[in-house]
Amino acid sequence: MSEVDRVPSPAAPPAVAATAPEEKKGKEPEREKLPPIVSAGAGATAGLDRGSKGQISTFSSFISTVNQKKEAAENRSSPTHLVFPNIKNDAEPQMWRANCKVTWGIGAQTPHHSRVRDLPPICLDVRQKQRISIDALSSEMKTPVLPESILPVQPKTMKDFLEDVEKAKSSGDWKTVHDFYLTMFDSFPELNAAFKKDASASFNTIEDSGINAKFVNAVYDALLNTPQDIQKTVLKGIINSLLREWKGPRTKDDLRAYFILLQNPQFNNTSTYVIYAHLLRQIATLVEADHHFLVHWFKKLSQKRFKQLVERLLQFISLRLFPAKPEEFPPISKCSWWIPSASKVLALLNTANNLVHPPLIPYTDFYNSTLDHIDLMEEYHTWQSFGNSHRFSFCQYPFVISIAAKKIIIQRDSEQQMISIARQSLVDKVSRRQRPDMNMLFLNMKVRRTHLVSDSLDELTRKRADLKKKLKVTFVGEAGLDMGGLTKEWFLLLIRQIFHPDYGMFMYHKDSYCHWFSSFKCDNYSEFRLVGILMGLAVYNSITLDIRFPPCCYKKLLSPPIVPNDQSMPVGICSVTTDDLCQIMPELAHGLSELLSYEGNVEEDFYSTFQVFQEEFGIIKSYNLKPGGDKIPVTNQNRKEYVQLYIDFLLNKSIYKQFAAFYYGFHSVCASNALMLLRPEEVEILVCGSPELDMHALQRSTQYEGYAKTDLTIRYFWDVVLGFPLDLQKKLLHFTTGSDRVPVGGMADLNFKISKNETSTNWLPVAHTCFNQLCLPPYKSKKDLKQKLIIGISNSEGFGLE
Repeated sequence: MSEVDRVPSPAAPPAVAATAPEEKKGKEPEREKLPPIVSAGAGATAGLDRGSKGQISTFSSFISTVNQKKEAAENRSSPTHLVFPNIKNDAEPQMWRANCKVTWGIGAQTPHHSRVRDLPPICLDVRQKQRISIDALSSEMKTPVLPESILPVQPKTMKDFLEDVEKAKSSGDWKTVHDFYLTMFDSFPELNAAFKKDASASFNTIEDSGINAKFVNAVYDALLNTPQDIQKTVLKGIINSLLREWKGPRTKDDLRAYFILLQNPQFNNTSTYVIYAHLLRQIATLVEADHHFLVHWFKKLSQKRFKQLVERLLQFISLRLFPAKPEEFPPISKCSWWIPSASKVLALLNTANNLVHPPLIPYTDFYNSTLDHIDLMEEYHTWQSFGNSHRFSFCQYPFVISIAAKKIIIQRDSEQQMISIARQSLVDKVSRRQRPDMNMLFLNMKVRRTHLVSDSLDELTRKRADLKKKLKVTFVGEAGLDMGGLTKEWFLLLIRQIFHPDYGMFMYHKDSYCHWFSSFKCDNYSEFRLVGILMGLAVYNSITLDIRFPPCCYKKLLSPPIVPNDQSMPVGICSVTTDDLCQIMPELAHGLSELLSYEGNVEEDFYSTFQVFQEEFGIIKSYNLKPGGDKIPVTNQNRKEYVQLYIDFLLNKSIYKQFAAFYYGFHSVCASNALMLLRPEEVEILVCGSPELDMHALQRSTQYEGYAKTDLTIRYFWDVVLGFPLDLQKKLLHFTTGSDRVPVGGMADLNFKISKNETSTNWLPVAHTCFNQLCLPPYKSKKDLKQKLIIGISNSEGFGLE
């Protein structure tokens, strides 16, 4: 068997020891084996419990009855509107609904197992101190290759099948097509005989499933246009196959059958969900090595078919949570394994998607917006409280939770921490018989505008214990109550000053329009810690910052996602590639790519060694990429190592102290379990907002002061703005709010306001970025408004005209 990749395990809170892959048990004995993802507590329905032999007998009798009905239905062949068999309305199939403890997993009902096998790890484990890279499975994790069964003779070719379908459409005689579907879906061997490229070949590799994908697609595309008796025959055949193949070790032909059945479009219909649920359960309980085969086969699917699989599973979960007709499904209390099984299979697809570069579909396509309407905090608390138990929580599979839902979890978790810390301060004050002061409930920042950075650093250092309280800012010598505007102004001014090129902390790269950490060595890195604290406070207080860091920065910020107890452990170190470097220094990344693809003699033509040079304050300094690197030439054989070490030096080692201070600053505020649910891209959106603009949504949510939305000037304004190209729309947003990005909650969260400026129409518009307010003179014509608006937004830095 060829090498396969490790699929990380489901997310669990840091309070519970991280689950380790099997090959690491010897190194980390304190880690425990991953439990089943479904509830198995007292009184709860264990998600993957084995059923009794009596239950299996009952189900077998049901299948026998179904087969008798099937024989009576085979003579009907006219195309009619499809009506799926409604299992709950038959007398015999009540077993599907009444008792959902029928086991559909490997190893069940065998004398070698006293209990259900623990589910293998699948999803990303956010508990881990380091995010797991995709590595090859060790040899002990591989299952032995079982001999494949002798397959029946392939019934038809794709060409034969399509010809039969066309003949049936024209003649109305579907018997030949019916017989094909009847035979093909009768068992797993028949499925393999129909769709396997070569029935005599084993195809025991992760890269090639051996399935004729075009034939599978053609059969399923034709299925939905066949008479209902054919479609019922397919479903009955699937039931037979699942019952027959439900126990014992799996062969690769079994995996191929699951892979084929999962693509059946009939499972879009809710009347098939009972069958679909049992298929998902069998797939979810496969051993880990089998999951790896499926993952690599999934990534070979076309984008269209892959997306259909994901959407079908998301719909299945949504309709199980909020059924349009509750009587269609068994009570959720009796079939608690439905959603965990579907989530498990979704995790396989998510892993497959992450293995492909670029991904088959955006990670946002895995979001299930239905989850925005459930009790997310209950899910979050379940995840924290029962992390290493059998209790299921969607937080174990954070990729299905939308960024909007994650923001709600983070905000509420932040509020609870703020309230808890403020309450403790109050209790301490009262216990010392001191008069309570309302200011103790806030993180009060008093700064001078003339010493903004130093005062902010001093205040945050002195009030380190108060970082998780609600932020309030006062500018010394200025009257004013901070209702949010002063806080935002403090962020805007501080960020602008710190990121100024003259300040020297960050280098601005014009080619990539982003900032990166300066590698210049210094004695004190506290100001980098300040920037990290600022970003943490922004997330904690729901402030969107105008910061331009590359995606690599947020990946490093979650490496590891929780601060290690051992201070000697490195932080902010992640695996980096030329793609990461390209996001910061595209020209250098291109040059290194050229080196990798150079066909000549690298050593003679480039004359380079494993050494790099950097200018620091006018002095050229050299650094060895490895011991003795100045004496090791770069050759055709070692150039890959050279490029990897060079990139690692630039993005990790040369800025380690700077980024470590930044990392600790951020996590000193955001040491929340909720943050661990996020992808690096989602952290960026929380900090900087989303780049997706919807000006129509902004128009709908805008408030007016001195104007009505029907006033001529306002109508002119929106006609002009909606007609702007994207770059001007971003400039307008930057001009009025200080950032050209949108908060996670959308345009409505901006609280955008247009106020009437009773001045001459010769004046330009004015913005108050602290309040997201645009002051607009009553221009008399659309042309005049457009001209003045473009001048205003094109000649400002986002803090009003200067």
